[in-house]
Amino acid sequence: MEQVTTIGLDLAKSVFQVHGVDAGGAVVVIKKLRREKVLAFFKTLAPCLVGMEACGTAHYWAREIGALGHTVKLTPAKYVKAYVKRGKSDAADAAAICEAPPRPSMRPVPVKTAQQQSACCILASRAACGSLAASNANWPWRVVRAAVGPGGTPVHGPGSRLFKHRAEDVVLGPYRPFHNASWLF
Repeated sequence: MEQVTTIGLDLAKSVFQVHGVDAGGAVVVIKKLRREKVLAFFKTLAPCLVGMEACGTAHYWAREIGALGHTVKLTPAKYVKAYVKRGKSDAADAAAICEAPPRPSMRPVPVKTAQQQSACCILASRAACGSLAASNANWPWRVVRAAVGPGGTPVHGPGSRLFKHRAEDVVLGPYRPFHNASWLF
């Protein structure tokens, strides 16, 4: 494989899209990766610039990939949208994410530490409990998603079979962010 200098990583719940280019801008890698194979893929690469759209789970992945020696830049989604050349797809998004970070005018979002993310999760959970309880039947799902999503754990919707299992692990497990929350289920 040629020397990859920049990678765009489009994050998702289970399958991530990778788009990598060399120093000349030629496409070297276009690949779909399952969640559990992402870190193994980046371990095989020489240190390079990795771009991601800034979202809740991007901070977790930025810390993990940065620990492998790569330079990670998070770009706000509204700035990435300008670089999408064709229809909305994961591959097109990954290509746009790859193109945005090397630009000198692009201001990256600072990567949050785990402690900063935990504080944001608490605030998001409180806000979700307060504002959504009366207006939305899905508010318990949103509280759990706010609590575990930024930690890199995918949370599926309330209609899926995985939701109840994941939610019980988080709420009633050893971490116990919400004590006495059996009424959620």
